[in-house]
Amino acid sequence: MRLFTRSPTSSVPGAAGTIARRQLPALAAGGVGLLLLAGCNEQKWHSIDVSGSLPPLSFTMTRAEDGKEVTQADYRDQVVLVYFGYTNCPDVCPTTLSEIGNVFKGLGADAGDVRMLFVTVDPNRDTAPVLKSYVGNFGKRIDGLRGTADQLAALARRYRIAYSVTPASNGHAYEVTHSPAIYVFDGTGNARLIIASLSTTKPDIPGTTADLKRLVEEAHPSGFWARVAAWV
Repeated sequence: MRLFTRSPTSSVPGAAGTIARRQLPALAAGGVGLLLLAGCNEQKWHSIDVSGSLPPLSFTMTRAEDGKEVTQADYRDQVVLVYFGYTNCPDVCPTTLSEIGNVFKGLGADAGDVRMLFVTVDPNRDTAPVLKSYVGNFGKRIDGLRGTADQLAALARRYRIAYSVTPASNGHAYEVTHSPAIYVFDGTGNARLIIASLSTTKPDIPGTTADLKRLVEEAHPSGFWARVAAWV
């Protein structure tokens, strides 16, 4: 798309005299850049913006579905949601995953560019078959991941996730605690958002869906703004 016709001899009157027509594309590019920045500044996230405050996605774990060792590279160009939980969780985990299913429905075709990683904090009980069966109940866009104790601790420490596992003993039941937050990474692996919780009585499904759509559009731009960016 061309906003101006180049002509080395034409000029456009301005407040300070005239501007050569050949200067307009550069000025237009700057103007478009300012408009884009202005648009970004005006548009608020529904989730917590953590851009620049957390490290990029980085991990090595085993995927329950196929037993493959995977890293962040396996999810390049996708918007990635990372959630720490366990399959015996009585309420928070199943509620969160159910609501994520509603978010995926709201995303429509864009859901194909989003993947959720369910990282178990209880790998001793969450064997690969158990984990595979569990996440399969909530949709095809969720991968169950298992890691060694060191791999899990390193990933949790990287993103300041708190969790604990206390085996049953002396009359005390087996107890697991974990953070309910979902960490969201963009198509380049940068940490962008934290969804505080989807296990509340009134989760913001429309807002979460809008945030993910926006990140998908950033990763795979289309439409008018993509043509403007290509022109600039």
